[in-house]
Amino acid sequence: MRIGIFGSGGVGGYFGGRLAQAGEEVVFIARGDHLQALQASGLRIESFKGDLHLPAVQATSDPAQAGPVDMVLLAVKSWHLAGAIQAMRPMIGEQTGVLSLGNGVEAPGLLVDTYGTQHAMAGLCLISSFLVGPGHIKHVGIDPVVAIGELDNRRSARVETLRAAFERAGVNISIPADILAAMWEKFIFIAAMSGVGSITRSPAGVFRSLPGARRILEGVIAEIVQVGRKRGVNLPVDVAAKTLAIADSLPHENQASMVRDILGGKPSELEAQNGAVVRMGAEAGFDTPFNQFIYDCLLPQELKARGDF
Repeated sequence: MRIGIFGSGGVGGYFGGRLAQAGEEVVFIARGDHLQALQASGLRIESFKGDLHLPAVQATSDPAQAGPVDMVLLAVKSWHLAGAIQAMRPMIGEQTGVLSLGNGVEAPGLLVDTYGTQHAMAGLCLISSFLVGPGHIKHVGIDPVVAIGELDNRRSARVETLRAAFERAGVNISIPADILAAMWEKFIFIAAMSGVGSITRSPAGVFRSLPGARRILEGVIAEIVQVGRKRGVNLPVDVAAKTLAIADSLPHENQASMVRDILGGKPSELEAQNGAVVRMGAEAGFDTPFNQFIYDCLLPQELKARGDF
């Protein structure tokens, strides 16, 4: 299988590296110093699942040079998503599937708008990994999990082929009965943990244990569940309770990537997480005061980080 990794940082670099290690033909789309390192000395991954060094990998900044592939795995930050979807056009062949492994739930719709349902797929991943330096990925937590599917949940040949590739790569892979519901379950968790962690500027072990902050966490979760249901997503009855249980099981020091970005004064995925909840709630005629509060509190710093303030 020829697989294009569009966005070769902590997520794309890790999964692309594992797929290449397993014998798949992988081409990385990267830029800057990271691209230069990939081209000069390959890809290095540090991981509790086993370290990896691929001394030679296919890497380019030009999607046209990569050419058509069987599958594109999008692994860019949310604010790069729209641009990446347009830029990957030279990689899209007649049968190419495209799915995003990033946070948020809006990618499938953007893919359908651009390439139609024949190319658009849906997916998610769970992993804690980041780019240490050019050509160097560090995987620090979570046994990596990937879930994939067609938008209509049929078990297509390309879904099965990609599943087999991930299995050969040693990655926990699943094909949920309802991939969009699975994406929303992750979204409920990550948007809640990101938002509350960012406004409290504290790790999970702190805000989940303080009564006031926990009430905000519960309120954020409840709102996202209601927005998802109003949009027709078939979420489990106990999804809110399960989300809180996962939050309580995390290590004390756990911080979502959005929290780390905000604490570092960097652009974040605020618009794709709590901002998206506010937008989707408004479209459905449903107020989201907890998420609105988080969004309004964090927006000034977000604008400053983007140079727009």
